[in-house]
Amino acid sequence: MFRHFISALFFLFPFISNAQLVLDSLSIEGHYRVFAYNPNKSIKPGASLMFAMHGSGGEPLGFARSAAKLEAMSEAENLMIVYPAGYKRYWNECRKASTALANTANLNEEAFFSAMIEYFKKKYQINPSHVFATGLSGGGHMAYKLALTMPGKIKAVSAVVANLPTQENMDCAYAGVPIAVMITNGTADETNPYNGGEVKTPGVTLGMVRSTDQSFEYWARLDGYTGAPEKSVMPDGDTSNNVTVERYSYHQKGKPEVTLLKVINGKHEFPKDFDVYEESWKFFKRQMER
Repeated sequence: MFRHFISALFFLFPFISNAQLVLDSLSIEGHYRVFAYNPNKSIKPGASLMFAMHGSGGEPLGFARSAAKLEAMSEAENLMIVYPAGYKRYWNECRKASTALANTANLNEEAFFSAMIEYFKKKYQINPSHVFATGLSGGGHMAYKLALTMPGKIKAVSAVVANLPTQENMDCAYAGVPIAVMITNGTADETNPYNGGEVKTPGVTLGMVRSTDQSFEYWARLDGYTGAPEKSVMPDGDTSNNVTVERYSYHQKGKPEVTLLKVINGKHEFPKDFDVYEESWKFFKRQMER
């Protein structure tokens, strides 16, 4: 199904002090699929693996800058962060209406992510039971796809500014397996409407999504939760703006956690009042303890 393809010339990219990312690739069903990571990281066997996925139209090297804070902590946390590239800058995620080539050509994303897990298992002895995924916008939709179709290989996901597709716009098969999910959505998001509706992105059609509450409820019910979630307010990390963050969470010993970070007045972007990578990693670490 796949074979390793080691580029004769790595693309080196300055990232943070004393660190560089390289691009590598895997051949998946006739397509070279690219990913970036820091090969000089000192991690011990049994490390966790986190996929961080760019949005629609993005690319991994520029996107990786947003994870600088977590990258700086990653050796101490024994964490390998990998930045996969969508095919022609897009993912074959679960939105049936997507006109992106990755979707219309039905790229095998499950094979790509499975191959990357095997790559880092062989090369760095990562713990295959501690594999996580986070993504922004289209990358958040890709995180949902991994949760829906690969729950046996992905322990938890964190989706940022992304809602599940409506049933009519859903073309992923549901595995129906409980999994930990964190959602971070802004109430003033005009691209991924907080209350559901059409996703509007220049150059590509993506169709309709559910509301944030419906997306949150889907994962909560899948994990066996009923009733109202626990509510709290996160510390205000930037008092100069009008943004606040409410946390809604279902968590019970023996069950995967499901959490929503409701960014009041938040737009279609990474929140500025907290570091979403750091918050995602805290969420992922809690799942390792369950």
